[in-house]
Amino acid sequence: MPRVSAKRQITLPVADCEELGIEPGDEVEIFRHGNQFNIIKKEVGVAAGLLKGTKVNHAVSDGQSRQNHFE
Repeated sequence: MPRVSAKRQITLPVADCEELGIEPGDEVEIFRHGNQFNIIKKEVGVAAGLLKGTKVNHAVSDGQSRQNHFE
């Protein structure tokens, strides 16, 4: 079972990395959901074209976007 080091590092089991295609040097994202962490391998180009065809009706500044989000 992996343990957390003094530097808060965790070694991932080799078998799990092989199964998920995670190699040394790969970038991963870590998401927290409640008391669980989910590790996702970042893959180049996965989101390519995701917003293709999306139309914007009007421009909104970052400040306006933040303000509207928290109202």
